[in-house]
Amino acid sequence: MSAFKSILVPVGDAASAPAALDTALRLAGRYSSHVVGLHVRADPTTAVPLVGEGMSGAMVEEMIALAEGQGAQRAKDARAAFDQACARNGAPLADAPGSSGLSAEWVDMVGREDDVVAWRGRVSDLVVFGHPGGDAEVPAMITLNTALMACGRPLLLCPAEPAPLPGASVAIAWNGSAEAARAVGWAMPFLREAKSVTILTVAEAGHGGDIPTPAGELATYLAWNGVTATTTILQASASHAGEELLRQAVKSGADLLVMGAYTHSRLRQLILGGVTRHVISHAPLHVLMCH
Repeated sequence: MSAFKSILVPVGDAASAPAALDTALRLAGRYSSHVVGLHVRADPTTAVPLVGEGMSGAMVEEMIALAEGQGAQRAKDARAAFDQACARNGAPLADAPGSSGLSAEWVDMVGREDDVVAWRGRVSDLVVFGHPGGDAEVPAMITLNTALMACGRPLLLCPAEPAPLPGASVAIAWNGSAEAARAVGWAMPFLREAKSVTILTVAEAGHGGDIPTPAGELATYLAWNGVTATTTILQASASHAGEELLRQAVKSGADLLVMGAYTHSRLRQLILGGVTRHVISHAPLHVLMCH
């Protein structure tokens, strides 16, 4: 897979924006790419509940005006966060291809955030999200999961705490599934430049540490692509696989975890849907996910 030339960053609010924007812009500087900061405003008319005749026309107008004002302020704050990130990273604005280096663009739209992010993501090479955290608001999680499931593109999840640009040391969560294979394919720009690559495979409890998934074959495949990888076997039950995966990824010194998302392998190995949810909520490092 070639480098990421078009990177989409959904900017829902100013608080969670800096980490995702800085990561995207720094990656764009590395790969001479274009970053699109996307903010989606909710249609203010959707703020009116369906209460029939119990709400007067004046009340409806007041609610719409309030929602419109809140949306405008949220959009203003998001744009300010985008402009500040561009200034920090020396990213010039451009709305059409032509420049040979880093560039950025701001897009402000009205609609359902999850729908807009999904279709814009399909014409991007990478979608970058700020980490939602364990207590993320429902809309933020809906947008993230929709992007993951519906874009057909990889999603890069940034950690909540500041972290180095990912790619120096990479861990791969491998179970031989199509989703994991797609994630590895999309991660090739990182893998080829990484100083170390570790394949993490969870051995099913009660099977003597046997690995029915072809981690060795993945290592051979990577070697043909100029990537040297080692393999680590993880001993964990299905209920603790996500926790152990993150622990071993950190232990290996990885700054990026590559994994398939929301997949059950035919041999009931890594990665179960619960693992994906655990990683989204708790990962202390960058995660490249693909469904």
